[in-house]
Amino acid sequence: MSPYSPDIHEVLAYEIKKEIADRYFGFRKLIEDDKLDFAEKTRQYSFILEKRISFDLIRIYIILKNEELIYQFFALTGLPAALFYDPYLAESNTIRQRVFSGVHIHGLTHSGRFKNMIFDCYERLEAHVTEYRTKFDELKKYRAEISEEIEAFYRKNDLGSIMGFLKTLGDPNKSGSMEGGMEVGMAGSLERKMRIDPPMPPEHYLPVIPPLPQLATIRSPLKELIRTAYEDHGAELIHLLSQKESKASR
Repeated sequence: MSPYSPDIHEVLAYEIKKEIADRYFGFRKLIEDDKLDFAEKTRQYSFILEKRISFDLIRIYIILKNEELIYQFFALTGLPAALFYDPYLAESNTIRQRVFSGVHIHGLTHSGRFKNMIFDCYERLEAHVTEYRTKFDELKKYRAEISEEIEAFYRKNDLGSIMGFLKTLGDPNKSGSMEGGMEVGMAGSLERKMRIDPPMPPEHYLPVIPPLPQLATIRSPLKELIRTAYEDHGAELIHLLSQKESKASR
């Protein structure tokens, strides 16, 4: 045999290493693509939270205005305390104009319009929270699927065993190491670097929002909050918003 001809053991070692590498990196590419897709869906669902639910809540905060009433609203609905809440929101004319832009106010009296405003806001909030929770559950299932795929891959491809096996391939005259040698502890270090982790659960990025009670089940106590808020500042708020709505319709 020519001194330049590769030894059959080297050829086999190369082919085995290549097959293992192709299988591992092919799978890793699939998982990384899934993780990128998961991250994109998380970003999209965050939009529902930030642009819809936050606006619904900020409108309610502005209507109730009083911090004590707002915290009673949290207790009544089971929402996480202070979700998107900042006392500044109720005082800012700029924010008030922005969040009520395009919102139709209906009713025959000022008090009726004020009450309907909160009821309408709450019904929109209910719908958006339901949508958000559906999307949140989709993310949880998607992450679970990715995690299961990773676990299944490692059940079939034990990296520790593979690293130990690779150490035995190569030139038997080099103490059973791969060509070029593998230092003590290198296999373990390489195994840790090669391990694929699933994405963080969605609650790491997004808040967990419980289902809201239906408006019919909280209508009476909510009316009490509305009555107190109206007595404090309701007529003034309706007057300001009605003026704005009237100008917008011209």
